Amino acid sequence: MRSRLYFVFLIASMWSIYSCNITKYIPEGEKLYTGAEVTLKMDTIRDPEKLKAFEENLKSLTLPNPNKKAFGVPWKLLFWNIGYGDSTNNIVRNWFKKRGEAPVLLSDVNREYNENLLRNRLENLGFFNATVSSDTIVQGKRAKVVYTGIPKSIYRINKVFYDLDSLDEISRDIFRTRNESLLKVGSNYNLDVIISERERIDNDLKNKGYYYFNADNLLIEVDSTIGNHKVNMYITIKPQTTIEAKNPQHIGNIFIYPNYTLSSEGYTRRRPTSTMQLYDNNFYIIDPKNIIRKKVLANHIFFDRGQLYNRYDHNQTINHLVNLNMFKFVKNNFENNPDSTNVLDVYYYLTPMAKKSLRFEVLAKTANVYNGSEANVTWTLRNAFKGAETFTANVFGGYETQTGGNVNLNSSYYRYGAELGITWPRLLSPYKWTPSRRYIPQTYLRFRYEFLNRKSAYVLNSSTLNFGYKWNESERKTHDLTLAEIIYVQPRNITDAYKAQMDTVPTLRRIVDRQFSIGPNYTFTSTNSLDVNKKSTYYFKGGINLSGNILGLIQGADYNKGEIKKIFGAAYSQFVKVELDGRHYLKLGGYNELATRIMVGMSYSYGNSNGLPYLKQFYAGGPYGLRGFRARSVGPGISPPENVGAGNFFADQTGDYKLELNAEYRGRIVDFGMGILNWAAFIDAGNIWTQNPNPDKPGANITKNFLNQLAVDGGAGLRFDFSFLIIRTDLGIPLRIPYYPKGERWVFKDIDFKNSTWRQNNLVFNLAIGYPF
Repeated sequence: MRSRLYFVFLIASMWSIYSCNITKYIPEGEKLYTGAEVTLKMDTIRDPEKLKAFEENLKSLTLPNPNKKAFGVPWKLLFWNIGYGDSTNNIVRNWFKKRGEAPVLLSDVNREYNENLLRNRLENLGFFNATVSSDTIVQGKRAKVVYTGIPKSIYRINKVFYDLDSLDEISRDIFRTRNESLLKVGSNYNLDVIISERERIDNDLKNKGYYYFNADNLLIEVDSTIGNHKVNMYITIKPQTTIEAKNPQHIGNIFIYPNYTLSSEGYTRRRPTSTMQLYDNNFYIIDPKNIIRKKVLANHIFFDRGQLYNRYDHNQTINHLVNLNMFKFVKNNFENNPDSTNVLDVYYYLTPMAKKSLRFEVLAKTANVYNGSEANVTWTLRNAFKGAETFTANVFGGYETQTGGNVNLNSSYYRYGAELGITWPRLLSPYKWTPSRRYIPQTYLRFRYEFLNRKSAYVLNSSTLNFGYKWNESERKTHDLTLAEIIYVQPRNITDAYKAQMDTVPTLRRIVDRQFSIGPNYTFTSTNSLDVNKKSTYYFKGGINLSGNILGLIQGADYNKGEIKKIFGAAYSQFVKVELDGRHYLKLGGYNELATRIMVGMSYSYGNSNGLPYLKQFYAGGPYGLRGFRARSVGPGISPPENVGAGNFFADQTGDYKLELNAEYRGRIVDFGMGILNWAAFIDAGNIWTQNPNPDKPGANITKNFLNQLAVDGGAGLRFDFSFLIIRTDLGIPLRIPYYPKGERWVFKDIDFKNSTWRQNNLVFNLAIGYPF
C-alpha cells in the first residue's frame, strides 16, 4: 500500500514540476501563446449564456489554436519538453517528442487577419457596421490576445422581391415556393440563411425535373441603402444559366448492369445493343450470367421511363441498391438521350460483393467475478437464391471461470453452439403489405442452438426459432414484429451437489426448470439521437412479448388449480410482458452532456404460469444497469441476498417487474489524437419485484410501497473513445441497500475508503464496451 502511495506521489510531483516548466524551451524574446478571448460590447443579446456562446463561437474562428490542454496543462507541449525540444537523439525522449507538440508562439498570431475574420463573420450575421480591435496581454513568458467587437445595429429584412421572367416555366416554379422561403420579413440578415435558401430552391427544382440546374445559378442580391438598418433582397436567375438547366428533364432508357466489373479506366459507358430486351417495358437489365432475378432488381429502381427526373427517386434508388447488402460499388450516370431533347438515359453500374465470406473473431469478457473469452466464426452467403437474400451460419464457443469470491458452485462453465439465419430484403407474406417503399423491409428466419455446461452444477440445451419482419417507418422509427418465437430449454446432468442446494436456495430450482415459450413479440424504436445539431435528443424503445395465450385459452390451463398443460413434455409459459426504455440527452455546452434513462419492465403471468420463465425474467445490477452492485445481485424487493455455503454470495436474483433510473454527467478530458478520453459521474436507482408473494423470499413481491424499496448507487468512470471502439471503466459504490432494515438503508455513514474490508465489499469495478445508455 505504501509503495502505491509513493508511486502516485511521484507521478503527481513530476506532473507538477513539468507543468511549471512548460515555457522552459520558449526562445528568448518570444511568448507562449495561450489562446484568444473575444468580448462583445452589445446590448441586443441580454441573455448572458447566449452572449457567452456567441463569443465562444467567434473565438473558435481565430488562428492559430493554442497547444492542447488537459486539466489546464498543455500536455502535448509537456511531452515535447520532455523530449528536450529538437536537440535529442535519445530514444525515450524522441518517443515523447514525436507524440508532443511544438509550442505555439505569440509571433505565430496574425492579429490583423483575425480582426478581419471576426469582422467578416459579424457582417455575415447582419452587423454591417461592426468594428473589431485587439490587444495583447503578457504575463511572464505567456501571452494571450483579447479581441473586442462592437457589433452596433443589426440589419433586418424589409422585403423580398422575385426578379424573374414570368414567361419561363422555371421562374414560375421558383415563385410558387415563396411561402416556404427561409427569408422572412423582419428576420436578421444572415448569409448562412441566404445560402440555405438557394439550396432549398435548388432542391425543390431538382424534384421537378431540373437535373442540370444548381444553386450557383441563383443570385440573391442585397440592397442595404434603403435606410433604417433594413435591407431589400432580390432573387433572380443568373443570365449565364444555360437553356438546358432551365428545362426539366424526362427519364429515357434505363440500363442496369448488376454484374459490372470496374476497369482500370473507371466506369465506361456501354451502349445498348439490338440483343438487349426490355424488362417490364421499363428497364434494360444486362445480366448474361443471371446473377439476380430481374423482378427483384426492378423492385428497387424508382425511376420509370417517361417520368420527370426528381432527386427523391434518384436518391431512393441509390439507397436501396446500396442497402441490398449485395453490391460493393453502386455507380449511377445520367446522359443525354441522343435521339430526344431534354431526355436523360440512366445507367446503373453495380459491382457485386464477394458471394461468400468468412469472419473470425475472439472476444475477451470481464465482470466483477467471472472472466473468460469467446470465439465466433461466421460464414456469409450473399444473394443466396438470386433474390439478394443473405444467409449466415455462425459457430460459437466460450469459457468463463470465477476469478473472485469464494463460490464453488457454478464457478465456471463452457458453452458452444450454432446459429443459422436467412434475411430476405422484402416482406414474405400472403398479403400485399408494403409499409413504405422508402426503406427496404426485411423478413428474417433464425434458428439457434446452445449447449451450456456448468461443470459442477448442470447442463442446459436450449433451442430458439424466430420468424418475423423488420422495417423502418422513417429515419427515426423502426418496427420489429416477430410473428413466432419458440424457445425450448432442457436441463440435463444436474449434479447431486446442485440438487442439495436447491432446497436451501429455491432460486436455483428455477434455473434448471424445463422451459418452453411460444408466441409473438413486437418492438418499436424511435430516436433522433444521431442529430448532432440538436441540443436535446431522445431514444425510446418499447416492446411487448406474448407466450402461450391462445394455447392456454384452448386447453383451459390453470396453474392455481393444478391443471398445467405441457408440450413436448414441458409446461409452456403463459404471460404478457412489456418493456419500456426511454433516454434523454441534453447538451450543456462545450463537450458536456447530461444523459438520463428510465427503464420499466412489467409482466402478468396467468393460466399455465404463476411467474415469468427464468429466461424471460428481469434482473438488476451490473455494468449496464446499477453499476454500484454486482450483476443480478439486487432484489427482488427487500428480500436479502441468498447464500451458498458460509459467507458465500450467490448473485442470481430475478423478478417479474423492474424499474431503473439512471443519470450520468459526461465531459471531455482530452483529445489525444488516436481517440478521446472522456469522464463521467453517475447515479443509478432501481430494483426488481416478483408478481406473487414467495414464502422463500419475504418482501419480494411488488406492492404500493415499491418506490421505498429502490437500491441506489453512485460513482465515476472513464471512457476511451476510439471512434470504432469505446472502452468504458466505471467505479461504483452502493448508497442505498433495500434489504437493510427501515431507517438504515442509506449507507452514507458506512463509507470508509481507508478500510480494506469496506473497499472489498463495496467498491464495484466495471469494464465494458460502449456507453451504458
